Amino acid sequence: MNATRTASEPHLEPTRTDRLLAALGGLVSAYVSLAVADLVARWVRPEASPVLAVGGAVVDRTPAALKEWAIRAFGENDKTVLQLGILLLLTVLALGVGLLALRHPLLGSAAVAAFGVLGAVAAVTRPDSDSALDAVPSLAGAAAGALLLYVLISRLLTPRPGTANADRRGFLIVAASTGLAATGAAALGRAVGSPVQENAAASRDALRLSRPASPAPAVPAGARLDVPGISPFVTPNRDFYRVDTALIVPRVDADHWRLRLHGLGVREERSLTLRELMARPTVERDITLCCVSNEVGGSLVGNARWLGVPLAPLLREAGVRPPSEGGPADQLVARSVDGMTIGTPVEAVMDGRDALLAFGMNGEPLPFAHGFPVRMVVPGLYGYVSACKWIETIELTTFDAYDAYWVPRGWAAQAPVKTQSRIDTPRAGARPAAGTVMVAGVAWAQHRGIRRVQVRIDDGPWQDARLAAEDGADTWRQWVHPWAATPGRHTLTVRATDGTGTTQPERRTDTMPDGAQGWHSVVVTVGGG
Repeated sequence: MNATRTASEPHLEPTRTDRLLAALGGLVSAYVSLAVADLVARWVRPEASPVLAVGGAVVDRTPAALKEWAIRAFGENDKTVLQLGILLLLTVLALGVGLLALRHPLLGSAAVAAFGVLGAVAAVTRPDSDSALDAVPSLAGAAAGALLLYVLISRLLTPRPGTANADRRGFLIVAASTGLAATGAAALGRAVGSPVQENAAASRDALRLSRPASPAPAVPAGARLDVPGISPFVTPNRDFYRVDTALIVPRVDADHWRLRLHGLGVREERSLTLRELMARPTVERDITLCCVSNEVGGSLVGNARWLGVPLAPLLREAGVRPPSEGGPADQLVARSVDGMTIGTPVEAVMDGRDALLAFGMNGEPLPFAHGFPVRMVVPGLYGYVSACKWIETIELTTFDAYDAYWVPRGWAAQAPVKTQSRIDTPRAGARPAAGTVMVAGVAWAQHRGIRRVQVRIDDGPWQDARLAAEDGADTWRQWVHPWAATPGRHTLTVRATDGTGTTQPERRTDTMPDGAQGWHSVVVTVGGG
């Protein structure tokens, strides 16, 4: 008599083909689960997608040293690599769940549901979550995946009529049809787009920047050197570096955006719309920003023309006084829509420098990747202690009372920008011909300015480079040095002296805890003339 396998009583030994199909079933179920969750998230909130929610939780719990390695290894692609890593792990787990379901169908489906619950918990506990609806995408995806896995495994455990063989044909039909349906639904969702993101895009398209009450001074003609390979004086928005913890760029509807100001020393809590903020006197300034993760010679630095409102007058109107005037708060904590917190010294914001709430960048509304609708820009401080993107809250507090996001992760609570210089051309490994070679690059020491740049060839004497005209103490300066290059292998080194007369130290240090320092050098091989 032939035994009959059922989904509730799997008692026949599965064949190798059954195991392969079961693993495939786990993979298809996981794919359908993620597709359904992603589709639902487009209508709830894109950031509630389980991959993004779990990925964000992973980012928050990743050791700082590992994050630094990821930035060095992958640059701005570090988030893409993380998401691919999560998908790879899910693939392995899905294959395992499929094999588990072949032996224990209900347990396999329960495992899929458990992953959905994990995603839901991650979504609703993210700092940017403000609604239990963020759990819906993960739960909907888990329900679809668990049901599909049970149906698929049932095909393998139930013989075709008149035979003792599994209904593999039925399995393949269900797997293929649901996989194609999920793919079509995902494609449709992406084609239709997310209402949340579409509203944000429309609000940015409709935004018109007014002429600043205090325009930026004209850039001196000599501030831009005509040297091939040197960084442009103004970094185009598309090339401006991006370092943050957001796995997808937040898209904020400017029409519903509000800035909340509260905390120690604030007479009365305030809430400002973008329209109200832009109605204040605006200023336009050229300011160079750089990331604390920028290694010696790194590219995580850029110069742009920012349009916004001065932050200090807004604070004073609210009753805030800096510590030097007896104010109770020494830290300004800016909070982003994605939950990021950045702590800035109140004294630095109110000492007369051009600390801005910026909504314009290089003549256009802020790009989404750089903080639309509003971000902070404070010259002279590294971005992680000053340049909050997608800002929605400013709280006045103290450094003793609150640690912003990066501080518990090993970074310094306060971090003025260190003097740095970089050789842009020739690049490391270049093979220029003998003769005159233009060695050129940029140097920066925001809010102190650059007084001098020197270049050394091999172990020779330091020689002064020609500095481009200074646009201001808050921007980088280009420099160039004509080198009479001789055949052979040479090491080119640069160092800068800031406006206070302090020269960069030679010894290189790591980026943690408050920024790298040291001389930048490149090795080139000069060919015959």
